[in-house]
Amino acid sequence: MSEAIYPLYQPQVLQETCEGICRLDVRDQMLANRELELCGPIDAESAAILIRSLLYLQRADAVAPIKMFINSPGGEVQSGLALYDVMQTLSCPVTTICLGMAASMAALVFVSGARREMLPHSRVMIHDPLIGGGLGGSALSVKARADDLMRIRDITGEVLARHTGMTLERVFELTAQDTYFEAEAAVEAGLADAVVASL
Repeated sequence: MSEAIYPLYQPQVLQETCEGICRLDVRDQMLANRELELCGPIDAESAAILIRSLLYLQRADAVAPIKMFINSPGGEVQSGLALYDVMQTLSCPVTTICLGMAASMAALVFVSGARREMLPHSRVMIHDPLIGGGLGGSALSVKARADDLMRIRDITGEVLARHTGMTLERVFELTAQDTYFEAEAAVEAGLADAVVASL
């Protein structure tokens, strides 16, 4: 007997207009309030949604701040770097708010916010980029993959150093393994600006 598959419930809000009552996805209401969320893995699709939203908000008002709520295990480095690059080109400041976890590539996005806030029980985790997929092929192709991974390590390390005030050497020491920071420790390390008790 097969089990019924139910779609993930998306909260909706009711709004009264001149044409009557309409039902809106809560994400639409958040976008209208210049609030975005990065929840779940970073991949081409999730990065594209956030990039489109950021560019739309930039065009709507080039100076009003944007809030980005982050609870993510990280994901694809290139997709994360695309999101990072767009965030850095905006004239409107993007406040990043960690709720839960900002790990790996999501940590890099989090620390790049104009203001970085953490809820009291949230954490940041940083580490070196990982090899995705199976590692195989000729010796030259394996070497090429390893060289590319070291290039990505240099890029992400420089980004973390730039936004935290750490030296590149210190970043590489910390990212040599999974390094977790509780909220207060993240502030002390320069990964966040403040621990907040309300949003």
